[in-house]
Parts: sequence; C-alpha cells; structure tokens
Amino acid sequence: MVVQQNRAEACERFLDAAERLLAEMGWNEVTVRRLATEAGLNHGLVHYYFGSMEELFVQVLERFTTRLIARQREMYGAGMSFLEKWRTAIGYLDADQDSGYQKIWYELQAMAWNRPELRDRVAHVNAEWRAVLTEAFSGAMREYGIDREQFPVDAIVALVMTFNEGIMLERLSGITAGHDDLLQAIDGWLQTLERDQRRRNR
Repeated sequence: MVVQQNRAEACERFLDAAERLLAEMGWNEVTVRRLATEAGLNHGLVHYYFGSMEELFVQVLERFTTRLIARQREMYGAGMSFLEKWRTAIGYLDADQDSGYQKIWYELQAMAWNRPELRDRVAHVNAEWRAVLTEAFSGAMREYGIDREQFPVDAIVALVMTFNEGIMLERLSGITAGHDDLLQAIDGWLQTLERDQRRRNR
C-alpha cells in the first residue's frame, strides 16, 4: 500500500509539473530532465510510470478537462436562467485562458496531428465537452421554443464548439478583433429569447 501511495503521489507531482510547463513553454520544449527538475523527482521515473512523455501530456489534458467538466456541469445544473449560464460560461473563457487550459488543449491537439495513436484520446476530450453542451443546449432550446428540426441540437452545438475554438485560438495569438461585438450580439439574441419565453409563460 505504501508503494502504491508513493507512486500515486509521484504521478500527481509529475502531472502538476507537466501542466505548469505545458502552459509555460509548450510540449516540444518540455524535456524529461526539465520535467523531473520541476517535479523534484528522479527523471527515470517518468518513463517508468507513464511509458512516454506523450502519454504523460495526454493525461495532463484529461485530468485538467475532468476538473473543468465538473465545474461546467455544476454551473449548467444550477437554478438560474440559460442567459445567466451562458454569461458565466463566457466568463470561463477568460478564466481558462489564465489557467493555461486553452494553451494545453491546443498544444495537445497539435501534438496529436502527427501522432495518430493519440488522436482518439484528444477526440475523446472534445467529445466530453460536446456532451456537456448537448445536454445544456437541448434543455435551453426546449425552453426557448426553438424549432429543433430547423435548428438541430447537434448543429447548434457544433456551431458553439467551433465558435469557442475560434475565440480561444485567436486569443492565444493575441487577436481579439470582433470578439466583443460577436459576444454582445449573441447576448442580445439570448435576451430576446428570454423575453419571449417569459411572455409565453404568463
């Protein structure tokens, strides 16, 4: 049991260190020795515990995503209007950039482009986000009375996923042109849907 506990603690230290380094310098700059120094552990343990640096990096993304998915589900399950939830989610875009998650997400996507064996793992992370949005938007579209034959939930979720990816990618490159205008336009449209819903419920 002590050995298992020590291994689990060491793995967490490596994952913590890798998370910091991925956000700071990118996957192709993180060497085994740099990682081990950051974690304060022997460099030989990296491959012993994870098999490869790539596997370690993917686990960083998966672990980070698990934390954020839990946050997202809690927020969407809260007793507030969808407009309030949307505004909270948009605020998370800033928080997730500051935390390094967005950079890590794109770093791992880029790594997987040339490593087919990792694509399914990265795609699974995308699918986790898609599942959260599908659940949230299915409920919101019913409440708003949106025609789901004309606007299928999967199509709306794909639009929002692509919209989020675009904003995150451009912000990482220092590009923000039009972002505020787009967000304000969406917010205004959602306000209109909220008003229409309240009128129907009277």
